[in-house]
Amino acid sequence: MSSPTPTELSKQLTAAGLEVFRVQAGRVHLADRVRENLIMDSGVSVITADPFVVRFVVRAQASHFSGESADALFARARRVAESSAARGYREAESAVVPIKDPGGGPGLLDTWYEVAFERAVEAGALVEELKYALGVEKSAGTG
Repeated sequence: MSSPTPTELSKQLTAAGLEVFRVQAGRVHLADRVRENLIMDSGVSVITADPFVVRFVVRAQASHFSGESADALFARARRVAESSAARGYREAESAVVPIKDPGGGPGLLDTWYEVAFERAVEAGALVEELKYALGVEKSAGTG
C-alpha cells in the first residue's frame, strides 16, 4: 500500500481531530491554537514517506539568553527535547533563523537557534505520535 498524498493525509488528520496549518511539498504541518481564534505554526509536521516521519522543532531565542554563544544556544534547544530520545527521536538538523522586522525595516528582532528532531512512525501510530509531538515544549525557557 502506498503512502497517501499530503492532501489526503491532511484530510485524514483533520478527521482524527488534529488541526492542519498548511500542506507543503510532501509535508503536512500541524497547528497549535495558542489563544482563542489564533493559530500559530507549532513546529510539528509529518513527512509523507513509508513509514511516515514525525518531526518537531525546538528553539532557543538569543534575546532570552543575552551573550550566549551559538553552541550554548543550540545546547539549550537540544536539552528541551532530551526526553524524546527515549521515544526514538533523533536530531535531524539545526539552523540559525534570523527574525526580521515584519514591517520591512532593516532591523533584526531576534535570532532563533533551532534543532529539528525526527522519528519514523507506522501509519497505525501516527495520530498518537503527532499528539505527543504537539505536547513537547518547543522553546528553551529562562527559568
